[in-house]
Amino acid sequence: MAIPQAEKRFDTAAYLAWEEEQPERHEYVAGEVFAMVGVRQSHNVATLNLAAILRQALRGGPCRVFVESVKARIEAADCFFYPDILVTCDPRDRLTPDYVSNALLVAEVLSESTAAFDRGGKFAAYRKLDSLQEYVLIDLAAQRIEVFRRDPENHWVLHEHGPGDTVELASLALQVAVDEVLEDTAETTASGATPSAAETPP
Repeated sequence: MAIPQAEKRFDTAAYLAWEEEQPERHEYVAGEVFAMVGVRQSHNVATLNLAAILRQALRGGPCRVFVESVKARIEAADCFFYPDILVTCDPRDRLTPDYVSNALLVAEVLSESTAAFDRGGKFAAYRKLDSLQEYVLIDLAAQRIEVFRRDPENHWVLHEHGPGDTVELASLALQVAVDEVLEDTAETTASGATPSAAETPP
């Protein structure tokens, strides 16, 4: 999902009220709102793959898994984002049905149009969440999963994983197979050929 040009300016309360009435989703950054755009099929498949794994592993416990349409609030950065996946285990988030303020884990599936923002400005905003312990980036073009994990000294350490690897999600005490997250995400060209991981998707 990309963020194109700003459309309007709001304060937080006005944004939440306005967004509730919109047929499409908009993210909010320091008074400006930005329309969301559609995603490729592979993006959606990867999102659902990981969400299904997390939901099955966490069901029956205090944690909740949300996909795409639930806002993450980063009050310290004056932002609201719609992450592809977020997990919260904080009971306070059950009191705010419009958004989650205490995400423990956030995952984004990268696309050509969003990768720079997901790695840069968005990650900088998410790091202001005291609750956040892991930020996961799923890079379909490179067939790689990157996990940025907060260490006890409040540094973010990158752990990279490729096909055949197992990803540790320490914040949830889970092990997830990369191949399960990437399952059925290969894309084909009009000629029927599957692009290599090094090629830019059409």
